[in-house]
Order: sequence, then C-alpha cells, then structure tokens
Amino acid sequence: MSILVRAVVALLFALSSVAVRAADAARDPVEGLWLGSAGTDRERIEVGLDFYRDAEGKLRLKLTQPIMNYFGIADPGEVKREGNRVVDEALFLDLVLDGDALTGHYPGPKSAAAFRRVDKLPAEAKPPEFPAAAPLWQARLNGQVYASPIVADGVAYIGTTGGTFNAVDTKTGKIAWAFGAGGPIFGAAAVAGDAVYFACDNGFLFKVERASGKEVWRYDLGDRAVPRVLPHPIAFSWDWLGAQPVVADGAVYVGAGDGGFHAVDASTGQRQWRFAASAKIRSGAAISGNDVFFGSADHFVYALDRRTGAEHWRFDTKADVDSTPVIHDGKLLIGNRGYGLFALAAESGSELWKNFFWGSWVESTPRVVDGTIYIGSSDLRRVSAIDPADGRVIWRSDVYGWTWGTPVVTQDRIYAGAAGGTPYELHHVASFSTLDRKTGKLIARWPIADTGGHQWGIAGSPALAGDSIVFATIAGSLYAFAL
Repeated sequence: MSILVRAVVALLFALSSVAVRAADAARDPVEGLWLGSAGTDRERIEVGLDFYRDAEGKLRLKLTQPIMNYFGIADPGEVKREGNRVVDEALFLDLVLDGDALTGHYPGPKSAAAFRRVDKLPAEAKPPEFPAAAPLWQARLNGQVYASPIVADGVAYIGTTGGTFNAVDTKTGKIAWAFGAGGPIFGAAAVAGDAVYFACDNGFLFKVERASGKEVWRYDLGDRAVPRVLPHPIAFSWDWLGAQPVVADGAVYVGAGDGGFHAVDASTGQRQWRFAASAKIRSGAAISGNDVFFGSADHFVYALDRRTGAEHWRFDTKADVDSTPVIHDGKLLIGNRGYGLFALAAESGSELWKNFFWGSWVESTPRVVDGTIYIGSSDLRRVSAIDPADGRVIWRSDVYGWTWGTPVVTQDRIYAGAAGGTPYELHHVASFSTLDRKTGKLIARWPIADTGGHQWGIAGSPALAGDSIVFATIAGSLYAFAL
C-alpha cells in the first residue's frame, strides 16, 4: 500500500468516525424499544413502544399492546419532545425520560405508565390447536344469521336475514317449523307462555304460536324505512344488531330502528305507549320493579316508567349503546361503542364505575353468575371476568376473534363464540371456544373456516340446550355441540 493510499484510507476513516459521532449526538435518546406497563388498580397491561425517525426526520411511534392485539402498529401522529418530556397527544401519552426509564401516563392522566429499554418487543401468538371436535348436528337455514338462538323446552328459535323465523329441535337439528316473516331478522326472540315474539326489518313486531309458528298478530313498529348497512371493509356503520323484545306482566317492550321504544299489549298487539329516543335502538331492554331500561345509538341509556313510558332518567355514555343492560345488586351494567363497560345506579342513573376496554367496543350483554360479570368484546378479542362491586378485572382470555355475543356460563366452564374478518386492521379469526371458568384458560377451540365474505363465524350468543350448546354462524347454519 502506497503512502498516498494509506493517507486516503486514514482520511476516510476519520471522516467516517466524525459522521458516526455526529449521528450519535443527533440521535434522540428516546429512540429505540421500550417495554412496560400501564393502567390502574383495576387492571394493568403490558405495553411496548418503538420510537423512530421517519424519512423526514420526524419522531414517530409504533405501538405494541397485546391486550388490544396491536403489534408494531404505526401511530399516524408526530411525537413531541419538550425537554425530557415525550408526548403523543393522539394516544394520550405523556412520559418523562430519565436515562433508561420512561415514566408518566398512558393513556391519559388516570393511567400510570412505566417503561424500560429492551432489545425486542412481544410478537403476536397464533391460536392454539386442540383435538378436533365434531358437532352433534348442523341445521342449514337461509340467508345469514346474526341473531342469537333462544332455547326453550328443547326447541331453538332463531331468525335469519333470509326472512324466515325457525323452530329447530335441539336434539336432532330438524326444523320443526318455519315462518316467513318477509324481511331480515337480526334480533333474538322472546319466549313467553305459548308464544314467541320477534322484531323484523320489515317494520313489524310479530307474535307467533310456539307449537306451530302460526301468526297471532303483528304490530307496526314504524321503522321499515330505516336503512341498515351490514359490516363492510370500509363502510363502518356495522349495523348488524337487532332489538330483542322482553315480555313482562302482559306487555311486550321493544326498541325500533327509528328510535321508538314501544310497550305493546301481549294479548292484543295494541300499543300501550311509545317513547322517542333520538337514534336507533338495536338492543334489548331490562326490567326492574316499575322501570324498563335500554340503550340507544344516541349514546344514552334510558330508564322509563314501564306503565306510562315517562322518563325517569337518562345517562350519556358518549358513544353508541348496542349492549343490552343487565340489573345486578342495584346496578345497571351496560357496554357501549366507546369506553367499555359502565355500572350505573339503577335508581338514579349516576355513574358508579366504568371499566376501560382499551378502546374496544362492547356490544356483548353482561352475564352475572355467582357474583362475577362474564362478558365478551369486539377488537379486544377477550372474554373478561370482572368484579361487579368495583369493575376490577379478574381475568381476560383471548379467543382470537370478535366476541360480540354473551358467553354461556356453567358450573366450571365458559362457552363463547367468535367472529373473524378480513380485510381488517387487526387479525380476527372465528371459533367456538371453551374456557375454564375460574382462570379463563382456553381449554378447547373449534375453528370456523373463512367462508369468503368480509366476516364469518359466530356473531350472536350461544345458548344452553340441556346437555348440549347451540350457536348460529353468520354463514347461515345452526350447530349443536355436547357440553
């Protein structure tokens, strides 16, 4: 090597060293991977942060949040640096950098967060595999099925988007009778005495005989012109739920797509009264004493005098309410398409507590068994066990898909359906799953194959039928499995 070449190599090395030192000096110390936890006494979750510079030199963040199935999801906003503060307003993140520690709040001031530097962040896990199970029977219905089956005396009653309402023998899977309602049926039915009641998108509430399916009467809900847009990859109204009637003391109570809430004489089909909310009512109601409770897409939960329809109170949840309320120990429990699960005082409507589902919608209706709430979720993909006294999370279990329905709870097991969907920003696959009631551990899973549409699997709730469990698939079949 000549003197000239050696000199050139030495110069290039020196310049390179200067460039590296300059780059190191310019690098923000917050850049890189961080792992920690956030939350409150009710629940703390694992969170991963990946701070990096984009092509324009702006500080950005990729979020890993296993509870919400986020793994390296890029936040579109810019991260702000103010001295030692690290702020992402879109994520309600406000942290202070101190060496290898980041502490502060996420998401929001009531949720304390702390992080440490790491070399890698958690990765998404695949659904576990279990020995193959076989259904006892399959009943093929028409259209799609978003409704939940209601089982009484060995018969499952369920409507379809194909316009039929069906009675299916839960021992054999044979269709006992089918009633042509003339329009899509999205909500579950109500069984009372020798009759079945259900609402249809043609604008009518029907009463039919349980034994034969013969129509007894139909009541005009007045909402036949209300449009419905089913789930779609880029149209996000996701209007697939239907109101379930509730029958008490000779009256049928049911909401409608135009915001009307009706009390109808169960014998004659004549109106007793109508209350006007300001948006769609796509869920059922609860009754306690002289009050009837329901939620609406206008964000409110309402309490009405069920004899007169007079309003006692209303509570603003700040998002659409598609969950059916449940009354437990003086509390009204109800989810919404925003914060998560609320507990309100049934007497006054005042907020007692609320449980944040980390941004996930909650359409699932709570089920309270032996002093524990069991409830599904949407993007959270979890079945959750929650203490009704204060909203504390006992456990959450991933079932790998949208759990819009309400779980069935037995002495030591929980049965839950899940829907899958693609294309979608998060990964959701469909299944029928069995969980250990005490721990939430997934102990069996029957995967449901992609049927080719945007969504597939189970939209509604499973139902107990003696020594079996029945559920309906969006594709249009009713299945039974042994417990």
